[in-house]
Amino acid sequence: MKLRCVILDDYQDVALRLADWDSLAAHVEVRSINRYIGDGRELVREIGDCEIVVAMRERTPFPASLLAQLPRLKLLVTSGMRNAAIDVAAAEKLGITVCGTASRSEPPAELTWALILGLARHVVRENAVFREGGWQTTLGMGLHGKRLGIIGLGKIGAQVARVGQAFGMTVCAWSTHLDDERAAQVGVQRVDKEALLRESDVISIHLVLGERSRGLIGAAELALMKRSALLINTSRAAIVDEDALLYVLQNGLIAGAGVDVFAEEPLPAGHVLRSVPNLLATPHIGYVCDSNYQGYFSESVENIHAFLQGRPLRRLQVPGN
Repeated sequence: MKLRCVILDDYQDVALRLADWDSLAAHVEVRSINRYIGDGRELVREIGDCEIVVAMRERTPFPASLLAQLPRLKLLVTSGMRNAAIDVAAAEKLGITVCGTASRSEPPAELTWALILGLARHVVRENAVFREGGWQTTLGMGLHGKRLGIIGLGKIGAQVARVGQAFGMTVCAWSTHLDDERAAQVGVQRVDKEALLRESDVISIHLVLGERSRGLIGAAELALMKRSALLINTSRAAIVDEDALLYVLQNGLIAGAGVDVFAEEPLPAGHVLRSVPNLLATPHIGYVCDSNYQGYFSESVENIHAFLQGRPLRRLQVPGN
């Protein structure tokens, strides 16, 4: 009897054509689900007969309580090599192998600049005016000579910084562990957090979510920003206090924000954030592009082949081990 494999959260309905799933046909039946299933009982009904599950990033959480209801599950593959939504320790205790894939850092850096430029030059508004027959209604922000503040100077933050430099921006950076050597490697100025918030014209967040970064940007931090400044978050929603951000946007205390991540995803249709005029928002598409998806699904197929051969690839480690 063949094993059953389900690909979750295939919103664009593209997974089955981006990798050679047919190579598994002798041993595995593969299907995809292109809608989000937020109800745990419905999810168990949908995937409870599967030995293999392929998850897209952190769209569907796999806490211990859910894993315990999936006795047939033997292999859980996630895109990327880090997934805070999977209880890897619980999976290990239940005999479930958890594997990951590579994930490119360029796509979220590119989206960051799409949000910066879209906000700075009012692209969405001007396009809407154009389609309605109008012409030139806003005054954009030029970026040359402005100050870009990067919170988190890892792979993505460094790429964002280099593009800012190419635009002729002055770039500064801060994070808890940032030192002068790393700042010098990227060619940016290391500053303290308060100075970055007070002096930057554009602030972009590029941190992993953890105990130090959760709630890092709250009401007090947002109050330090210039009224003319832009805040960009393509990392994790919990790094920024969503209510505090909504308040400063609605009251014009900062010029605008570009956001790709939300406390609740998918964001409910009637959520207030969908109607804030100075918020440029995208539905968590930072990593959603052809190159990443081809890598995710091709390596997922590789992971399944390796698992069937008893040699799992790219296993996720239990945190702390």
